[in-house]
Amino acid sequence: MLRTLLGVNLLALLAALVQSEGVNDSLQHYIDMAAWVQPLLLFNVALLALLGGFLQSAPIWIARSAVLVLAAASAILLSALWRLLAVEEEGGQRLIRAGLLAAMAAAFMLSYFALRARALSPALVEARLQALTARIRPHFLFNSLNAVLSLIRADPRRAETALEELAELFRALMRDHRELVPLADELALCRQYLDLEKLRLAERLQVEWQLADNLPLELKVPPLMVQPLLENAVYHGIEPAGDGGTIRIRLARRGDELHVELANPCGGGSEHPRGNHMALDNIRERLALYYDLEARLETGEVRLADGRREYRVRIVLPCHRHFPRAR
Repeated sequence: MLRTLLGVNLLALLAALVQSEGVNDSLQHYIDMAAWVQPLLLFNVALLALLGGFLQSAPIWIARSAVLVLAAASAILLSALWRLLAVEEEGGQRLIRAGLLAAMAAAFMLSYFALRARALSPALVEARLQALTARIRPHFLFNSLNAVLSLIRADPRRAETALEELAELFRALMRDHRELVPLADELALCRQYLDLEKLRLAERLQVEWQLADNLPLELKVPPLMVQPLLENAVYHGIEPAGDGGTIRIRLARRGDELHVELANPCGGGSEHPRGNHMALDNIRERLALYYDLEARLETGEVRLADGRREYRVRIVLPCHRHFPRAR
């Protein structure tokens, strides 16, 4: 819907620029044109939303033809209404031109969406998701193995426990990552990873979980969505600090959205270089592939009242429907 609104208004703006002699004149032309375009556009969007079930079940050529006919017919009816109210004084040619322009705009948007659908075909999306997941997996396994190696000589008993945790993590990582996983499974993976890091960092790593009572644990989410963020929090926030710190993880459902918030202290030392945001970019791209514009990832550094700095990450996902496979 957002792309339709923006696309048609962009066409109206281009038409105003073509018809005008200058920039100032084109702005007035666009305002006059928008007074006619906006109600027509909103009416068509609402109508297509109501007819969505029928259009999706119909053959593609019938559905596309219906969209063109609806756009043209609604434009003709609106022009006829305005003519009846004496807003416009032109005759039948005005009605025909309005219908043709509306049909052309609808055809342009249908062509755009068809090209976009081909660019985001299931095969290409799955290949991209597999590539993105493959970039995350070795990095995670390398860090986990380092955590176990650091314990073998110092504390063999703890190292044995760590290997058991690592085996569980390997099992989770070897699953088919084209499928979404329940939120409960993703949280279990995060807890196992933090337990593994806890063996290595001991009291330097503190974790605070804040899970709301209305949390939809059965909601399907992209795999390895939260764990790489925790890995970043440990590597860039806890390890560089001499006395460690606390990672806060908060999950809650707010309306039709799932909010996942992570916060970690900004490292006080220079032991680790600044990251290249690979994990953040990776997760942001996977969210776009799964949810398009319905999900977002926000990051930022915040200075607290006591002068300490904290890095925060927030993920917002739609939870009003389930996605059985990457779309």
